[in-house]
Amino acid sequence: MLAPIGMQTPSEELGLLSRRVGARIRAALLGVAPERMRDLLHWIQEDAQAASLVYLREGRAEEVSILPAPLTVLPEQEAYLHATALQLHDATRRLLDLWLADPDVRAALPVPHGDEEWIRRCWSPLHVRSNPVFGRLDAVAVFESAHWKSTLQFLEPNLSGVGGLHMLPSAERILDARLGPLLRRADPALRLTLGQDIRELLAGLMLEHLDALGRAGRRLCFVEPRWAKDGPEEQALLAEHLHRRLGVEVCHADPTELVLDGDEVLFQGQPVDLAYRDYSVEELRQLAQRGVDVSPMRALLAQNRMVSSIAAELEQKSMWEVFTDPALVNRHFTPGERQVFRRHVPWTRLIRARRTELADGSVGDLPEYVRSEREILVLKPNRGYGGTGVCIGAQQTQGSWELAVDRAMAEPDGWVAQRLVAIPVHEFPALAADGGVRLEPFYVVLGLAPTEEGLSLTARASQEPVVNVARRGGLAVVMVAHPDSLDSR
Repeated sequence: MLAPIGMQTPSEELGLLSRRVGARIRAALLGVAPERMRDLLHWIQEDAQAASLVYLREGRAEEVSILPAPLTVLPEQEAYLHATALQLHDATRRLLDLWLADPDVRAALPVPHGDEEWIRRCWSPLHVRSNPVFGRLDAVAVFESAHWKSTLQFLEPNLSGVGGLHMLPSAERILDARLGPLLRRADPALRLTLGQDIRELLAGLMLEHLDALGRAGRRLCFVEPRWAKDGPEEQALLAEHLHRRLGVEVCHADPTELVLDGDEVLFQGQPVDLAYRDYSVEELRQLAQRGVDVSPMRALLAQNRMVSSIAAELEQKSMWEVFTDPALVNRHFTPGERQVFRRHVPWTRLIRARRTELADGSVGDLPEYVRSEREILVLKPNRGYGGTGVCIGAQQTQGSWELAVDRAMAEPDGWVAQRLVAIPVHEFPALAADGGVRLEPFYVVLGLAPTEEGLSLTARASQEPVVNVARRGGLAVVMVAHPDSLDSR
């Protein structure tokens, strides 16, 4: 039923209230004296250095910036994001069961032969009963809109080795400590709080899974390439934090340091009860080809003592094809799940020569459609990450787009075409050349990490439309605004 003319639905009222919150924050920030803002930016940078917010590039540490203003979400908006993201995340966790049973799902989610052998050997009834996947869904949304629900679009899944586990909560606390007092002085009725800590949600999932397995031990191990020259420098700091916070033993290891002793995996002579991995099966197979014994990692996956589980090996952008293909959706998913897919998952197809349902709902030749609809599509490497290789059609000439499509066609199953989603632009304070304060525009992408216990809501920002910390993007903090503290201003 439509709302009467001149009246808003409850959802629209939330979006308009969110807009007023944002306007008050911007007004408060623009009222900060330039010298005070200069000091604030310096303190935030110093705090980021002290917290080791760095990204390694060829072995050199580069600082990751924190944008000096929060994004805000209302509690009701946060609750909707949590419920929606959790439903989508649960659907991704179930895909491996569908992949094993349905050849049409396997066609949409192709994996290399070597990966498939690992998947089939490591998946068991244990995983069906308890399947621990900790992931982040990249998404966009415009909370300061009457139609904010319809702006929520999930761009792609990240189901293993989630980045930002140390950087994002550290950035949240730095901005709250430095900017929070300033905002409270400028607008005492504006009450903002931090959301849930992504580290706490991960730890809760791991301890809950240990209980499900019946393991008496509580020794957690974070496994990553310890001597890598590229990527975020995080897991050692994460392990230290969880040890201090939870009192459980947390170690940090490279796969080469693990030993298989019977059914037990040991690190420095002591059993590993549960591991968190920042390694894909493909990367483990590459290690094996270089002579590394990866049997301990394989044992942890097969024994269901790994987060994320072997189900995360289906992580690829063509997961969204399963959720936007009417035949597969109607065959495998509930009406509630279908509604989430229809509203919040953009049309996506694995590029190959075939006929399929197109983004406009018609059925036609996929390569022909991709070539002709450049301005509404984006090409993405199916199994890539870090924003590498993303090609936005609207930014290309027709000739360069044709070349990109030719490359995708020459690499079967290596690329997807996706309906272009507008990336929201937010303004953040910066010092102008004349010494004043101005607002500069940044593209912003959200990261939603849902568990049954809660939602971590974070963001990354960049002045380029492909937003990623790996491409020198910065961290944007999302805070919860409490409307009970707001007056009618």
